Amino acid sequence: MSDVRPASRPLSVVVAGGGTAGHIEPALAVADALKRLDDSIRVTALGTERGLETRLVPERGYPLELIPPVPLPRKPTADLLRLPGRVRASVARTRAIIDAVDADVIVGFGGYVALPAYLAAGKGVLRRRRAVPVVVHEANAKAGIANKVGARRADRVLAAVPDSGLAHAEVVGIPVRGSITSLDRAALQAEARAHFGLPVAGPVLLVFGGSQGARTLNEAVSAAAPQLAAAGISVLHAHGPKNTLDVADSGEDRSRYVAVPYLSRMDLAYAAADAVVCRSGAMTVAEVSAVGLPAFYVPLPHGNGEQELNARPVVGQGGGRIVADSELTPKYVIEEVIPLLTDPARLIEMSLSAAGAGHRDAADEVARIVVQVSGR
Repeated sequence: MSDVRPASRPLSVVVAGGGTAGHIEPALAVADALKRLDDSIRVTALGTERGLETRLVPERGYPLELIPPVPLPRKPTADLLRLPGRVRASVARTRAIIDAVDADVIVGFGGYVALPAYLAAGKGVLRRRRAVPVVVHEANAKAGIANKVGARRADRVLAAVPDSGLAHAEVVGIPVRGSITSLDRAALQAEARAHFGLPVAGPVLLVFGGSQGARTLNEAVSAAAPQLAAAGISVLHAHGPKNTLDVADSGEDRSRYVAVPYLSRMDLAYAAADAVVCRSGAMTVAEVSAVGLPAFYVPLPHGNGEQELNARPVVGQGGGRIVADSELTPKYVIEEVIPLLTDPARLIEMSLSAAGAGHRDAADEVARIVVQVSGR
């Protein structure tokens, strides 16, 4: 069988980024950018039945192919003994998908979906006749195991920030969906506030801690509700679908504090807001800075310190502040958050700094690199 394929057929790209929104959203942003470059490009997403991709990918209109998950055990358990077999099965399934869609290039965004894709791309493994070029993108400040493996065999290695731990990585930022990068907050502000039932006038604080919320953020901001209302500040607070919110009594004007389990329209949430209190996952930092919102970034108190590193470039340019989880208290909200939101000049200055720190064209840049690497 010949490896020569008709040059006239559409470019076929496989994007591998599943599990969490931090892996899926950059993959879908690049998929959208590829379609903007050339609508004939065929994009296939890899995922597993356990991840958010089973909902997010079909919603964006892309075909999703499922592979067996290969979570890496953190401790020496019986699962570690089963790992080689699981890897082989997942790689075999991934290779079958690559062959079925006649992939020209693979773009990986880390996580346990990307690792089998990197391994399946090579020539000679499991009798594959040709190698498929690979592009690796690392969104976090510290690269994970999958991308460290992928970077060793990749044709191009890309990263969101410098010093990610991947040698020779090109810094391009994090690919963000077009509905965010093209957002005109000022033009949409009135519509956005009406959508959430917020007052049209006065500053608005947006609070969210990710899909499940965050207890520290929830407790600190909700306890300061009376002081926020007294300062004329409205709050849009996504507390997480599994959490409830006990908002301190802020008097008669209860419309100033809007609490919701989840925000399905983040574009409108950003447009309604003047500043944000949030965690500092890589995707959150990318989106918040892309829309030019000043932010109080509250890194997760556990892990390897990655979330603080994600926020440092934006904070270093004056677009936000880093607040330790233990330091985000009602007192901090009253003494630090309220003064910022009631100072229009500082808000404008920080907004410009935040926007300047972002990479609004990252998705388009990655898409161009993908096409280059494909050789088509």
